[in-house]
Amino acid sequence: MATPLTLTSGRRQDGAALLTAVGEIDMSNAETLGAALDDTTGPVVLDLTAVEYLDSAGLSVLFAHVERIELFAPPLLLPVLAISGFTDLATVHTAEPR
Repeated sequence: MATPLTLTSGRRQDGAALLTAVGEIDMSNAETLGAALDDTTGPVVLDLTAVEYLDSAGLSVLFAHVERIELFAPPLLLPVLAISGFTDLATVHTAEPR
């Protein structure tokens, strides 16, 4: 059974591609996130401010797209992003959870 994850795509006011995730990202649904990122061309802003959990499968998807992701993440996810080295490779903004 997949963990609940909702993905919504759109555009920011500046025209940048925006992908918003709500829920948890784990091995049961990481492929869904990967497919959504694959379907988005060019640079993408990934909003994880409503994500409450991110495991290694989710991190693997983020690393696969690191060269084109600008990430907004809640303080809860920052330690895992920093320890994994993701924050050294991509722009990560701290944003309060929604």
